[in-house]
Amino acid sequence: MLKTKSWSVPWGGRTLTIETGRFALQTHGSCTVRYGDTLVLATVVQSENVRAGIDYFPLMVDFEEKLYAAGKIKGSRFIKREGRPSDEAILSGRLIDRAIRPLFDERVRNDVQVVVTPLSVDGQNDAAITALIAASTAIAISPVPWAGPIAAARVGRIKGELVLNVTLEQLDKDSDLDLVVAGTPERLIMTEVGAKEVTEADLLAAMRWGCGELQSVVGLIQKIQREVGAEKFALPSVANDLQGVVDTVEEQVRRATQKFIGDHAAKFIFDTKKMGRQERVAMVNALKEAVKSHLTEQGFEEAAMAAGLNNIKQYISVEVSKRILAKQERLDGRNLTEVRPLQVEVDLLPRVHGSAMFMRGDTQVLSAVTLGAPGDVQTLDTMEEEGTKRYMHHYNDAPYTYGEAGPIRGPGRRAIGHGALAERALEPVLPPAEKFPYAIRVVSEVLGANGSSSMASTCGSTLSLMAAGVPIAKPVAGVAMGLASEVDQHGNITRWQVLTDLQDVEDGPGGMDFKIAGTRDGVTAIQMDTKTQGLSWEVVGETLTQARAARLTILGVMQEVIAAPRKELSPYAPRIVTIKIDPEKIRDVIGPGGKIINKIIADTGVQIDIEQDGRVLVTSNDAEGMKRAIATIEQLTKEVEPGETYEGKVVRLEDFGAFVQILPNKDGLVHVSEIAWERVGRPGDVLKLGDQVKVQVREIDNLGRINLSIRALLPKPEGWTSPPPRDGGPFRRGGGGPRLSRGGFGRRP
Repeated sequence: MLKTKSWSVPWGGRTLTIETGRFALQTHGSCTVRYGDTLVLATVVQSENVRAGIDYFPLMVDFEEKLYAAGKIKGSRFIKREGRPSDEAILSGRLIDRAIRPLFDERVRNDVQVVVTPLSVDGQNDAAITALIAASTAIAISPVPWAGPIAAARVGRIKGELVLNVTLEQLDKDSDLDLVVAGTPERLIMTEVGAKEVTEADLLAAMRWGCGELQSVVGLIQKIQREVGAEKFALPSVANDLQGVVDTVEEQVRRATQKFIGDHAAKFIFDTKKMGRQERVAMVNALKEAVKSHLTEQGFEEAAMAAGLNNIKQYISVEVSKRILAKQERLDGRNLTEVRPLQVEVDLLPRVHGSAMFMRGDTQVLSAVTLGAPGDVQTLDTMEEEGTKRYMHHYNDAPYTYGEAGPIRGPGRRAIGHGALAERALEPVLPPAEKFPYAIRVVSEVLGANGSSSMASTCGSTLSLMAAGVPIAKPVAGVAMGLASEVDQHGNITRWQVLTDLQDVEDGPGGMDFKIAGTRDGVTAIQMDTKTQGLSWEVVGETLTQARAARLTILGVMQEVIAAPRKELSPYAPRIVTIKIDPEKIRDVIGPGGKIINKIIADTGVQIDIEQDGRVLVTSNDAEGMKRAIATIEQLTKEVEPGETYEGKVVRLEDFGAFVQILPNKDGLVHVSEIAWERVGRPGDVLKLGDQVKVQVREIDNLGRINLSIRALLPKPEGWTSPPPRDGGPFRRGGGGPRLSRGGFGRRP
């Protein structure tokens, strides 16, 4: 029998319910969390075996997107099963990973896997936030060692008022802030922000407010942990003979390695300024050789040395942090608020629509813009998203980016996350589709990485968009902020220094990676994760202030190269012309089964997109083809007015007159009496099918039929008098021909 237990708390105007004992009972910890009609299952399992030869904590976090949760079936005709995770699912998994990872003990070498599976989504309550709370609960009640629990919330701001767990609809329509916070009221562990130029002071206030609202959820998880939580597994031993703990060879090697590096830091690390990545790589290699020799002298076998050698970079970072805290000296000689040397160029690639290179220190990014037709937008069809995406930013790196060799594969989770961050940073300054209807794709190729390539991609995107002539409202730049800190036995930060423009060796234990992007007037995007157990509000406030100064410096250098978007697009970019037609006439342009629009596209080589409000967008690189397509569309949708003149083709002959096509799919009748000033017996006596004739619109009757005249455009003969009515003509009651009072015909039968 299932032994289920359930707990609830009112939160943000809805009820949050956590249940255990119903699903996934073979795991070390599992639960479901329900918020509104969004329901998520979270599980955690720790492997029994220790992974040898690795120098990191092997945590895996997977967000398993299920379309059935939203009542959807995959749109592909051939594949209906979920396959590769969507970018949205990958970003949700990364969000959870970055929030929970700092609270695990880095000494653990057992695989720990957290899997969150949305079972029901209501389209309003964010599944990622619900999933993060579920993951926190599952780990907290499991025997897996962890320093939680924590909680998370999504905060919006509508008309100046902060809103807890803002709905997706509110975010799309009303909110100028999309803020995710994870942690406790006292500590911020992870945050992500999308904002419309919100000030640093307002952001800090929103973060503090959001974390304050987490207390009821954290308290609920703590209560659940007390009631049903399992006893935690023992952590890997640290040598302590007084407690009778066995001092393993691996632990002895780690201690010996760390002590050697600390004792010889002046000789190997701080002997010279290490300005570039290559100098720092050489330093690491030299230390490895020295450590190897030292361990050999100490009698350790080579097989055991991996425990120390694999951690050398971490031990170097510890010494770098100590130096910063003690002397405020950085390894490359910069002061704590200084940005590395910048180099900016535009127009490097001759045929692309816009290009730019942004380089900060060793980090180098080449960004290229492609402008496309409105139909080139990305279609979204995920568990929580549907519709289209007009602006796309894609981030690429390769092994050579890091000075290494290795296989080249598709974008990983990190690349997708970095691309999404830079994309979010630029979205608030993009022109609206009504003014600039192009689909926009920016690709950032990371050619060298050593500290915040995502923020370099943000700067590169701004530069390339302006070079392409995309009328962004303001330039956007970004910078990554770091932290050197010491913590006490309870995880509280006791000493700290915020670092501007973080680089590799500064991102170690006690550090953070706090990326902040924005304009001169406010922040547009933030992503933060930390290697501490949470940041105090003093640290967060100092970071926001220091980052603003760095951002303004970077923007100044960028604007020396290109100050504003160019007025003209690249000659290689397609041109878009927008025509406004009566929405009722959209069917006239499309035609039955798309016959007419497809013929226009085939004949002219253009791309045509039609909006429901009657906007027709014609895209082409060929000016002549665009001109012909526009003329055809205008003819198809033109409203014929009395008195207008057309060059038409005779398409049908009857005894009472000739039908002339004056516009595509639109004919009018030239009555036999309107063919010439002279009397005409039959229309066929003077006209034949296919003749091109000039006609004038006489009238459009109340049925929409068009009456035309040829003779109205011909000179009237001298002395001409009106001929008598024809026998049996249209004015004779009971006559055989059609009555003139009924007018002509608007369309060819």
